[in-house]
Amino acid sequence: MARRNPVIIEREPAPLKRFAFLDWMRGLAVLIMIQCHAFNSFTRLDLRQSGSYMLTQFIGGMAAPLFLFMAGMTAGFQMESLEARKRRRVDRWVAALRRAVYILFIAYLFRFTNWLGSLPKPSMDDFLKVDILNCMGLAMLVFAAAALFDFHQRLRITVLGALAVAAVAPVMSGLDWSGVAPVLRDYLVPSPNRGRFAFFPCAAYLGFGIAAGSIVKRTAVERMDRMMQWAVLLGFVLVFGAQYFASVPYSIYANADFWRNSPALILIRVGIALLLLAGAYVWTEFCTKSGWSWMQNLGKTSLMVYWVHVMLVYGSLADPLKGSLTVPLAAVVTLLVIVLMVLLAELRLRWKLRYGERWRAGTTVAGPAPV
Repeated sequence: MARRNPVIIEREPAPLKRFAFLDWMRGLAVLIMIQCHAFNSFTRLDLRQSGSYMLTQFIGGMAAPLFLFMAGMTAGFQMESLEARKRRRVDRWVAALRRAVYILFIAYLFRFTNWLGSLPKPSMDDFLKVDILNCMGLAMLVFAAAALFDFHQRLRITVLGALAVAAVAPVMSGLDWSGVAPVLRDYLVPSPNRGRFAFFPCAAYLGFGIAAGSIVKRTAVERMDRMMQWAVLLGFVLVFGAQYFASVPYSIYANADFWRNSPALILIRVGIALLLLAGAYVWTEFCTKSGWSWMQNLGKTSLMVYWVHVMLVYGSLADPLKGSLTVPLAAVVTLLVIVLMVLLAELRLRWKLRYGERWRAGTTVAGPAPV
């Protein structure tokens, strides 16, 4: 008999299953958020022009963009996974819509608990305030349409959509919104006193995140290093390129505010997000060993930590300390809040692990006997 040559089957590299660097990056966003809120709540009013206080708020300005960017990455993971499983386009779209509705539900549930926390002097403003989760839910509803397209089309649509949101933000802010309901206005454009997380321009972060998440999800393990190198390069290009155009003495916009609706600021922050993404990857893959990480734990429980820490630093229980501390004392209280949140995250994950094992053991025992 003639000897057959063995058939060689070339397989695509296995996708990366565990994204520890994303948990770490999300934990960093949680840390930035906690320090920003704690200093904002506890520092005396007469000290809020000091350099140290302003630095805490300047750094804190990256928290919301990071959360929106990573929420977009998570949405991109879902879209990519469903596409890989050959799910219908409409099913992928419905799944994205369901996730968006869930985030909006959590947003209003969070506002309701804040309203309860304002007792005995409740205010409807606490319930109707448009916060980061409200912005995230609306942005996810709009960008859910990207799930109807395949990988390459999705990249083009989300990037172009995000650029469009950022580009028209100054125009939208310049429109007359006096006859529009305040809550609708706050959802769409930033306002001086309330609307800080408006669709224009904050939804752009989520659109860019979907594109980044789709790329990360599709990248194989052995190609991840190279992909992160490209992320660093693109991040620096965005930061320095947008900074250059922001410093040009003329503008195409009649009225633009750099800190509220500037497309340049959006691109700078997206560039910073890409640099932090690559930095988190290097840190978790090469600088630390796998194991316990308090930063990753904060990232894994970010929604719970967000919920609890806001009640803690802005709720009625904190009234005796609000606006009464020096910057050093506010730093001590901030550190205490961070430690409490790390402990809370650890307890939550241990509880989840324990009861998850019990549930799996129960289903194994109750399952069908082997044939």
